[in-house]
Amino acid sequence: MLVVAVGLASCGYHVTGKTDLLPTNLHTISIPAFQNATIRYKLTDVMPEALAREFITRTRYRVVPDPDTADMILRGTIIGYSFNPTIFDPVKQRANVAELNVTLQVTLTERVTGKVLYQQASFGVRESYQISPNAADYVEESPLAMQRASERVSRQIVTAILENF
Repeated sequence: MLVVAVGLASCGYHVTGKTDLLPTNLHTISIPAFQNATIRYKLTDVMPEALAREFITRTRYRVVPDPDTADMILRGTIIGYSFNPTIFDPVKQRANVAELNVTLQVTLTERVTGKVLYQQASFGVRESYQISPNAADYVEESPLAMQRASERVSRQIVTAILENF
């Protein structure tokens, strides 16, 4: 029984999302402002902030502001943005729900060698949100939807980087 117990305990299973396959000599990361190929100007502010928070809370890496002092640099470009109404109120003849779609490119490089550690050419995220049914009470919800989308895509990007997919 002891042999079976030891064999089962060492069978190699591990919890997903806890693996860090990046080189162990890397300790700091810089996430400069993203480039923006869209007409939506605030996107470049939200995404790096969300990624920095995700790296701080989930990894052993220290986020530094200066790319020249970091071991790794995570650069990104927002390459697509769209906003589409998805559910219409036939009585009021207006949209009740809209969907925000953002597409971005990200590349993580080792600063000293220039080696690409992770790259994703087309990373998409969608976020749906409700539009106020009363025009007088209308509040622009797309910034909140963008914040939620940024947080979700940041979790996905950090997981992908750590697991080296």
